[in-house]
Amino acid sequence: MRTERNLTRLDRVFARLDREPERPAGLDVPRMSRHRIVLFSATLAFYLAIVVAVLTTSWLVRFDWQVMFFRPYQQWPEIHAFLDYWVVLGQRGPTAVMVAAWLGWRSWRQHTIRPLLTFGAALLLLNVTVGAAKIGMGRLGPHYATTIGANEMWLGGDIFPSGHTANAVVTWGILAYMASTPRTRRYLSALSAVVSLSVGLTTVYLGTHWLSDVFLGWAAGLLVLLALPWVEPLLTRVEGWIFSLRDLWRDRRAAAGLPAPVTPVPAMSPQPAAPADEPQVREPVGAPRPARAPAYLAPGPHTPRSERSPVTPAGSRRPPHSERASRAATSPRPVAGG
Repeated sequence: MRTERNLTRLDRVFARLDREPERPAGLDVPRMSRHRIVLFSATLAFYLAIVVAVLTTSWLVRFDWQVMFFRPYQQWPEIHAFLDYWVVLGQRGPTAVMVAAWLGWRSWRQHTIRPLLTFGAALLLLNVTVGAAKIGMGRLGPHYATTIGANEMWLGGDIFPSGHTANAVVTWGILAYMASTPRTRRYLSALSAVVSLSVGLTTVYLGTHWLSDVFLGWAAGLLVLLALPWVEPLLTRVEGWIFSLRDLWRDRRAAAGLPAPVTPVPAMSPQPAAPADEPQVREPVGAPRPARAPAYLAPGPHTPRSERSPVTPAGSRRPPHSERASRAATSPRPVAGG
């Protein structure tokens, strides 16, 4: 008797990934080239320059106050409603869900979990670096500033660098980082740059960040993207470890599997065995079986009810009554009004 194990949804996902265990040939993994190292060093120098300029209350802090007193949201109020929605492209929650859905589809099509692992590593680096800088420097925003012309540092704030700006750079830049072809990478890089620049300037327009916060947010997000090739070997090992755990889990499930229970079959009359040279035909599992007669019927041929001869009792089942004959002899009672 043949039985087949029903595959669960997780088994089907793993079977899909097993169709092509190796990465596609067109899936390029960025390397830490000399050009990328130069860009990383320049961005790091720019990051440190912004921090020093704010700490020393230089011309950049004075420019921050001039932009704040200009109040862009009052100069162009007609675009305020639109920019309230546009700034959502820099919020970590909604953007992470959208990008993770896209990268999950990429993982399904490319039979690898590297896109999701890379995105998770990028978000982890972003939260650690930007969060530590926010808490460490504790700068207050324009709406909570206390002293005109001051840098507002170490006062318990959390806006330096701009989290919206850094998150926009990393979230949309990871799409360009994971592109399969150089042409697609260029187009997505330009698109992510436009989105991150506009989101940063939107926070300045709304008055939630200083302009120097946005400068530092751009640098912080770009540093995370440029540092990702250093994390690629670790991601490769993590991916191999996850698949090894998957294989171990499947082996344990196969070893712990029990045979399907056998349904008892009622005894039947023995049938003559088929000749040795004649192939035996087995009944497939789940095939419909012929209907059997109910147990309460006696063995033998049975005719349907429509073909049976009617059986009428010899006499009436009702007891004799003296008035029955007189009622039958009389004519029926006329209908009232007839």
